[in-house]
Amino acid sequence: MNPKLVALHGPLKGGVVEFLDEQISIGRDRSNSVRVRDKLVSRCHAVIRQNSGRIEIMDLNSINGTFVNGVPVRERILEGGDQIRIGHSVFAVVTEEEDLARFPTEVQLDQRKLVTRSQIRLRQEDSSYLNRTRSLPELTERATNDLQALLAICTEINAIRKPEILQRRLLESIFDVIPADVGAVLLLKDGSSDEFASTLGLNRNAGANETIQVSQNVVQKVAKEQTALLSNDVCEDGALNHASLALRHVQSVLAAPILAFSRMLGVIYLEALEPHVQFDRGHLQFTMAVAAIAGVALENARQLEWLQTENRRLEAEVNLQTSMVGESPQIRDLYQRIAKVASTDTTVLLRGESGTGKEIAARAIHLNSPRAEKPFLALNCAALTESLLESELFGHEKGAFTGAIIQKKGKLEVADGGTVFLDEIGELAPPLQAKLLRVLQEREFERVGGTRPIKVNIRLIAATNKCLEEAINDRTFRSDLYFRLNVVSLTIPPLRERAGDIPLLANYFTSEFAKKIGRRIKGISPEALKCLVHYDWPGNVRELQNVIERTIVLGTTELILPEDLPESLLEKQSLSGLQITNYHQAIKEAKRQLVLKVLGQARGNHINAARLLGIHPNNLHRLIRELNLKFDVKKQSEREN
Repeated sequence: MNPKLVALHGPLKGGVVEFLDEQISIGRDRSNSVRVRDKLVSRCHAVIRQNSGRIEIMDLNSINGTFVNGVPVRERILEGGDQIRIGHSVFAVVTEEEDLARFPTEVQLDQRKLVTRSQIRLRQEDSSYLNRTRSLPELTERATNDLQALLAICTEINAIRKPEILQRRLLESIFDVIPADVGAVLLLKDGSSDEFASTLGLNRNAGANETIQVSQNVVQKVAKEQTALLSNDVCEDGALNHASLALRHVQSVLAAPILAFSRMLGVIYLEALEPHVQFDRGHLQFTMAVAAIAGVALENARQLEWLQTENRRLEAEVNLQTSMVGESPQIRDLYQRIAKVASTDTTVLLRGESGTGKEIAARAIHLNSPRAEKPFLALNCAALTESLLESELFGHEKGAFTGAIIQKKGKLEVADGGTVFLDEIGELAPPLQAKLLRVLQEREFERVGGTRPIKVNIRLIAATNKCLEEAINDRTFRSDLYFRLNVVSLTIPPLRERAGDIPLLANYFTSEFAKKIGRRIKGISPEALKCLVHYDWPGNVRELQNVIERTIVLGTTELILPEDLPESLLEKQSLSGLQITNYHQAIKEAKRQLVLKVLGQARGNHINAARLLGIHPNNLHRLIRELNLKFDVKKQSEREN
């Protein structure tokens, strides 16, 4: 189908514009394809073009702007379902037939009571088409046609998976058989007998978006009694004004309950407006049968929609946890906090030791926020000099300093609409702290060498492994900036405090690096896994990641074994009571004897011993701690004598 514009609000409400030309112009002037008489609309406001199968909108420098899904745009590629706001008007883009179901005709409940000269009621168990114990009526030509129509409806609606589209096709199928002028499907809220969750109406002879009125009295009676109702020769209650009903020319009303598994789902409502048209028992039987078929189809569609929604929710949770692997109580609590804070624009301060995954947490907040489609830019405040960091963060004008041969946008400007992550925020120089404080307060800044303030819409996430409170006391960090950053504080736990996550992380990294390097790895041996679990990981997750990558690169078997792990990790295993291989035990014992011998030669002087070993004194102290050595100079002298 050709794309269409459906006017949802404004002077043209209910109108439909089809893309017959390559370009549609919108504005207040007569020369436009779509003329909108609205003072907020410019004479030539915007154009919509079809280009290589894509639909693009361009604002023509209008005074009040063009908005797509609530966002002001200059140029934008449009998709089905997008809503364009120009002045007081809202237009929906429809590219597929099924998109029309997103903009249903409004249905209003008419509270006037209707009285009729004749009424016919029908319960589901009394329906000739639905009750197996009852014989079918004589198969007249009409009965045969009705059964064929029921079979076609059953086949068609059971193939539809979206409730809105199903409701529309249901009414259209009924209109093919029953001479109704107006129809509506009203679905009840769960657990309610008089509140409706959704309504969809159709008028056979009217245009789009015309409001349809239905009798509240009839609908509530059918919903409460779960019995179909047919009323002919309808006339309005004498106590009320006859004008409204006369204007609508209602002659017959037919309504049937939509039931699924003995549960009331809603009501199908039909009206005949022509004087010579009346509904009969055959129409009542047919509608009752259609309602029964529709009940199961609607319930299935609802269940599928719920499953799809639940699937999206679980996928979002999985996406959140894919980059942050773990099931420990600490990390699960962190997931919940991230999920809560992600939906807001609140500034977040992430605390934690180096290597715990603060940037991954920041990305998780961004990806689960409304800004997920916008940029995420990260900057390490400790990795750059003050002048370079200022240029990277705020950008610079041409000629602002030596080497600034062109204008450059900074991270804050490039990330407009998205998220900026500043790692090691405690290392930010005082002048930059003042400029960042202005960004947080005013949401504006100036490029280096610039004079024009630049407005930005960003979310800021900062991270630190320092104690900022101590930095404030030392006067190296501004207290006002701290309070602006510390709106919500999240602490990333170190790996040693969630040892239960080490096997999950190790296996995850093993799988990832095996794919990346192209090696076939079956997994990690139980002995090697014990070594990993009992190590204290001072470098946290980053150190574990590096260890796994090293073992896969240097390993020779399809299973990661203890001998594939770094010696520094294995040297600590005996302290935790774990058995290690004879090879590593022999190496460890050789190190003990060598260090003891050299310490004896140096008469216990660590600096001289380190010089004899050819290592730094700090490394010698580390070896002594890891090997749990206790050197006694007096005893060593007695042994030598």
